[in-house]
Amino acid sequence: MLSRLHTRLISTATQVSIKYPYFVARNSRGNLPVYTDVRNGGTRYLVLIRNIDGKPDALASELSQNLFPKDSPEAARIQVEVQRSHIIIKGGRWKNDVVKFLLEKGF
Repeated sequence: MLSRLHTRLISTATQVSIKYPYFVARNSRGNLPVYTDVRNGGTRYLVLIRNIDGKPDALASELSQNLFPKDSPEAARIQVEVQRSHIIIKGGRWKNDVVKFLLEKGF
């Protein structure tokens, strides 16, 4: 029984990693690694996605194209930057939107 459960867990994890060229693993508390960073006395608001396995560039392009409708003011303001295995999103307070986007993707 334990080996079947182990196989199911492994097969579920590999399906997600094969479906996308990137993988966003959850942290030790079971949450997605999406964080906010407020700088310059509250005038600069950043959303961080940490510890992305695979190709973070692919996730960054999907976020910039699909997070908001193309004609919306949010789509005009969003700036997505990749640094190693992290993504920095500038332009607004969009942590909840990013978490919702990742949950819809199956992470």
